[in-house]
Amino acid sequence: MIKRLLLLLLPVLGLQAAPLNIVIDRGVENAIPIAIVPFGWSGPAGAQPIDMDLTIGNDLARSGRFAPLPTRDMPQQPTAFAAINFKDWRLLGMDNIVIGNLQERADGNYEVSFRLVDVYKGTQLAGFRIPAGRAQLRRTAHRISDIIFEKLTGIPGAFDTRITYVTVKELPNGNKRHSLQVADADGFNAQTLLESSEPLMSPAWSPDGKQLAYVSFEGGNSSIYIQDILSGRREQVAAHAGINSAPAWSPDGARLALTLSKDGNPEIYILHLADRSLQRITRNRAIDTEAAFSPDGAKLVFTSDRGGSPQIYEVSALGGTARRVSFGGSYFARPSYAPDGKSIIMVHGKERRYRIAMLDLENDYLDLLTETRLDESPSFSPNGSMIMYTTTRSSGTELAAVSADGRVHQRLALQDGEVREPDWGPFTTQ
Repeated sequence: MIKRLLLLLLPVLGLQAAPLNIVIDRGVENAIPIAIVPFGWSGPAGAQPIDMDLTIGNDLARSGRFAPLPTRDMPQQPTAFAAINFKDWRLLGMDNIVIGNLQERADGNYEVSFRLVDVYKGTQLAGFRIPAGRAQLRRTAHRISDIIFEKLTGIPGAFDTRITYVTVKELPNGNKRHSLQVADADGFNAQTLLESSEPLMSPAWSPDGKQLAYVSFEGGNSSIYIQDILSGRREQVAAHAGINSAPAWSPDGARLALTLSKDGNPEIYILHLADRSLQRITRNRAIDTEAAFSPDGAKLVFTSDRGGSPQIYEVSALGGTARRVSFGGSYFARPSYAPDGKSIIMVHGKERRYRIAMLDLENDYLDLLTETRLDESPSFSPNGSMIMYTTTRSSGTELAAVSADGRVHQRLALQDGEVREPDWGPFTTQ
């Protein structure tokens, strides 16, 4: 049964990953020109703890929607609004510039200020002044990027978010080390939450960003755990005989959708976390797996081979008759809803190629977003503008992302083993 379930899913990836590197394969034509001027620094020379402008510029560049001006091409480097020579910037065709200051305070913390300025109107569009500890400076830079992104595109930024994924590294003795990782959305500040000699699978963020649900094969059988990210405390929530897999949170954080085979073949269940009661959703002789909640929590989308091949179905979160939503292909898997609930992201397989596709639920239009041969595990950013996934290239297995419209492509390679099953975390206030 487990072998059949694995065959329903994509092949396991097994190549080594390339060194950490962010590559913009394709961006938006006519990307917005912007200059992120080096921030002023009031502390000791050479002791600036972070290049705020570099982090902000990298954020905006990797979105594919902006074209930051290289520092060497800047006509001036103002740190105050009154010092901006708007004529010089207009001659370069800059629509907007960002200026700012990083000041060291007497208590050892810092104060960060920035201004987003419209060059042609000569006015400030956004800005703030905020205290921050040394450990908070990168996050503060991401928050500035979010403000700039939203102000200039109308879409909330998702730079100040996190991702989770599993890495697998082959050891000199031939064994493998599986690691559950959490990192900033740009791949920095990676932290290992758990290591195991047995497989770890399907990490999923809780809606508040404080916990992860995942599958562990420690003890020789699959079990589902929930782990607190800050404390590391974890709890086993499903360890039935047979398959325990594919956890997915409800939007309110009170339920988990699971795949369990405790009653025979794999079916979709909902685990109510308050009292640990189980609610069976599907009843079919086929394999039903990979469920995900709709943004309002009222529906589930899942993968099933009940029609003879893996396809995507939708069902009420109360149970009932499921309806097929994927057509025009013999392989569809790993579905999840967009944050607005209007579309579903999934893996589409055809002629031994597995690509990321998006189905518009309003007009049943399927859009293939990627062009590589083996892409899997798509996950929406919380603002719905990007999808993260894993891809296999000649250099190995790596994280990648594509915009929801397919116009922006980027790759984020990891340096320590192969990478699997990314999940993009929610907006948080932590």
